[in-house]
Amino acid sequence: MARYMVERHLPGFTSENLQGAARAARDTTSAMSREGTPVRYLRSTFVPSEAKVFCLFEGASVDVIREANERAKLPFTRIHEAEFVTAEEVG
Repeated sequence: MARYMVERHLPGFTSENLQGAARAARDTTSAMSREGTPVRYLRSTFVPSEAKVFCLFEGASVDVIREANERAKLPFTRIHEAEFVTAEEVG
């Protein structure tokens, strides 16, 4: 599955809101997967000084990721296909 970065601009969002938003993303993608649309929520990064949240998902297409966020009632600004590497993956 491809990975997608979902960008959110959320004025007034706080660290306390992060758990609830992450839970909504996780629960919605789990439900969609059970329904036959493979999609996974992986993680979120909150940047308080910019009022931005960046969320990482895996799915078949940008349309699947858009549907997951709309169903979770999580507003977004943009969705980008993205590639990532972790420190553990670097040789």
